[in-house]
Amino acid sequence: MSAIGHAGGVLLTETIRATGLDRALSEALGPWRKPMAKHEPGKVVLDLAVTLALGGDALSDIATVRTEPGVYGLVASDPTVSRTITALAADPVRALAAIDSARRAARERAWVLADTHAPDAATSTDAPLVIDLDATLLTAHSEKEQAAATFKRGFGFHPLIAFADHGTSGTGEMLAVKLRPGNAGSNTAADHIDVLEDALKQLPGGASRPGKSVLIRADCAGGTKEFVTWLTKRRLSYSVGYTLPFHTPELYRLLTNHNAWEPALDADGDVRDGAEVAELTGILDLTGWPKDMRVIVRRERPHPGAQLRFDDVDGYRLTAFATNTRRGQLQRLELRHRRRARCEDRIRQAKDTGLRNPPLHGFDQNRIWCAIVALATEITAWAGLLAHPEHEARRWEPKRLRHRLFTIPATIARHGRRTILHLSNRTR
Repeated sequence: MSAIGHAGGVLLTETIRATGLDRALSEALGPWRKPMAKHEPGKVVLDLAVTLALGGDALSDIATVRTEPGVYGLVASDPTVSRTITALAADPVRALAAIDSARRAARERAWVLADTHAPDAATSTDAPLVIDLDATLLTAHSEKEQAAATFKRGFGFHPLIAFADHGTSGTGEMLAVKLRPGNAGSNTAADHIDVLEDALKQLPGGASRPGKSVLIRADCAGGTKEFVTWLTKRRLSYSVGYTLPFHTPELYRLLTNHNAWEPALDADGDVRDGAEVAELTGILDLTGWPKDMRVIVRRERPHPGAQLRFDDVDGYRLTAFATNTRRGQLQRLELRHRRRARCEDRIRQAKDTGLRNPPLHGFDQNRIWCAIVALATEITAWAGLLAHPEHEARRWEPKRLRHRLFTIPATIARHGRRTILHLSNRTR
């Protein structure tokens, strides 16, 4: 018998097998395989995705899976991996489209297998599938193609990402990511539309119009007339941040005089002391915005120690969002919008899975890297969705998953033409 150090990674390999991701990627990336080549590009990409899920953050970290052929099979050498990424980056549009097609097919299979636990199970206008959009800054520690100065005086990239939210039961799936230079705008409507179109294509049946059974959430960067108008034309539900006008104090006093405020809710759905919500739609000038758009505002005293801002009104911090949802209490709609903060957790987890520092020099090479990061986050999410859908492990951070599940030791025994993995039960 031989000892295995990362035997828990079998959760990832079995997820890949169950969803058919290995076959889909092998077929999609078949045109990039050279005659007489020993390693398929699809297998190389999958091995890299597993490497990132296990904690790697560079191409050379694929050695983690190469040393365990009993679990991960035959793994390419570092030069082969590098040549594969270079070949894919030479035609990034076709390569990314091929990877995306494989991801979409595997996602459809994963959600079918998940049955009632799938993110799109029993979706409706009142209980929609949620897609969160947000951008983040990535620091480049060396000169990389299209890296640029950021608005926070850093240097690197400014990708925009779309996630499918799994709610309180799990984490989420990275549906689409657009790598952008560090000086890319935060509220660029064209980028939001591009990323969301790619994200919608990733949904099962994504070629058709999903309608209001899909809710798009974004912060104020997504609260532009162009983007909201596009969402309205696509007949999607939305809940996006809204920037209050300069005469907000006047609007605030109108709401106060008419006793328009009602209690807000906390994350558990209970009344939150000191926080209230009201609707601004009727007293705002919404010229140029879609006719069915509503604006809801929240007021709350800044937390102790918080720095006061010049736009606070009567000691209250005011924040607003826009939505086209007509049904439901204001406090429920506001709570639904604030749950967009889960997207920050998804971004942090993606950074812990290889996104933090795109390691390659070429911009198109780093675009391929981002697609591999998306694969890694999806495989991890699907593993929880299929293997332990009701266990709290679905919400664990990547570091905890690695220490508790992926690094479980084991021994391999071969008997009767079968390979048997004997996992240790001393995991606590």
